[in-house]
Amino acid sequence: MKKYLLLFIITFFVMSCSKKVEVKGKITGGSPLERIEFVEASGVGTLPLINIGLDKDGNFSGNFDAPKDGMYVINYAGRQSLIYLEGGQKVNISGNGATFPNEYVITGDAKKNNDFLTASQKFLAEYGNKVNLGALMAGDEAAFLKGMHKIEADINKNVDDLAKKNNPSKGLLEWKKNDVKVTILNLLANYEMSHGPMSGNPSFKASKAFKDYETQLETDKEAMVKTIPLYRQYLLVKMTPDFQKYAEANSKGKTGITTSEMFAQYLKTKKDLSQTTKDYLLAFVMAQADIHPTSPAANIDKIKKIIDSDIKDATIKSDLLKMQVAITGLKIGEAAPEAALAKQDGKAYKLSENKGKPYMLFFYASWNPYISEATVPVLKEVVNFYKSKMNFVFVNVDDTKDQFIKTSNSLLKGIQGVNVYGEGGLNSDIAKKYGVYGFKLPCFVIIDKDGKIASRSFVNLGEQELVTILDKQTGLSAPKVDPNAQMQPQLQLDPSAMQQAPQQANPQPVPTK
Repeated sequence: MKKYLLLFIITFFVMSCSKKVEVKGKITGGSPLERIEFVEASGVGTLPLINIGLDKDGNFSGNFDAPKDGMYVINYAGRQSLIYLEGGQKVNISGNGATFPNEYVITGDAKKNNDFLTASQKFLAEYGNKVNLGALMAGDEAAFLKGMHKIEADINKNVDDLAKKNNPSKGLLEWKKNDVKVTILNLLANYEMSHGPMSGNPSFKASKAFKDYETQLETDKEAMVKTIPLYRQYLLVKMTPDFQKYAEANSKGKTGITTSEMFAQYLKTKKDLSQTTKDYLLAFVMAQADIHPTSPAANIDKIKKIIDSDIKDATIKSDLLKMQVAITGLKIGEAAPEAALAKQDGKAYKLSENKGKPYMLFFYASWNPYISEATVPVLKEVVNFYKSKMNFVFVNVDDTKDQFIKTSNSLLKGIQGVNVYGEGGLNSDIAKKYGVYGFKLPCFVIIDKDGKIASRSFVNLGEQELVTILDKQTGLSAPKVDPNAQMQPQLQLDPSAMQQAPQQANPQPVPTK
């Protein structure tokens, strides 16, 4: 009997610690061309955890590993909203295609938490319309502090009242309490920076009472820096003047130094900050300042070294490296990763079959509107011009093999190349290895004749840099075009901007030198 009891306890423990979140639901009037994404709101990588399609009736389902219990962003049709999720939950979401996810109904395991969250957001919207922040900002410090204390007390009273009514989890209640503190801290920071110029008193200095209030609000620093990106922004704003002085003093005679390098050096002088805080702030700055599609290869290497040497938290390190691959692509000169691929007849296909000849990888999916409207016409021209000197591998990342067959047969009909499928679509082996996400489709990568990465990831076939690489790999010379002519609409390739949580202000990047 004891043996079976032990097995039951172990099984229960494993189930209770599951990170998997199962989501399903229906978007009435939803379009199969639109996708639902979930992104961890408190993370540093801001990459989608899952990309789910709708069927013709608007139904959807999927599951993903939740990195932590906490706030997540739902993306759909260019709109975003927050939801609180915990590992092991089964969540049902319904809404209307015209307003989702700004408005939705949630049932299942996450109902109580999100009823609490929705009610608290509604209160804040109504309360914000009643408070004259402009008058408080323009008033003297004593009146401003009195106003801030009242705002904090009013919001916290509402939080307590809603907690009694909805019984949210301990984690969400703690997050909400800290979120209130961070809101007040940002108002304090704005007042301290703007009051001098607004009042005509440039020598204004905050009083001890002001500073004591700040200290009182920051009693849970570690939790706030881990879970609330707006707190990281607050810290960066507070340290910007000091960092600017440091950068000016330490950049003389140096060229090519990145913001991330300088900020990493600066953080080493900040003995008052915990390593956790340093990790999150450095990651924040790298993601905003130096991880972008056009980063020079030298800067990409610099950033990777900083991630390896200065970031100590394993999860933050992993998320940043994934983000770097997603935004800038794999390292040029490294062997192109093999991945599980299949042709229409089900036979396996290996990328190494192209060895001895350069080739282009083209990632696409049927639900991306740019593919048929803008990409395919230009792709035909590119293939026809270079096909004598290089191969083309068209990698479909649709949700099912049947959709892959339909799409490749119609969309790419008559275009010379190999049509293959990544089982699992955006969750496939090849999508993970090459950092392919929904915001990055279509996507093009050039591999040289020795099977090594020869380019960063491109989303636009019309970029001159891509044409130059194709010419170099093939020995051909493409016709020159008007540099002002846009061959293909430039796509957005900044997930951090696309997936910014609605309640957050746009981050203020730490100034460059």
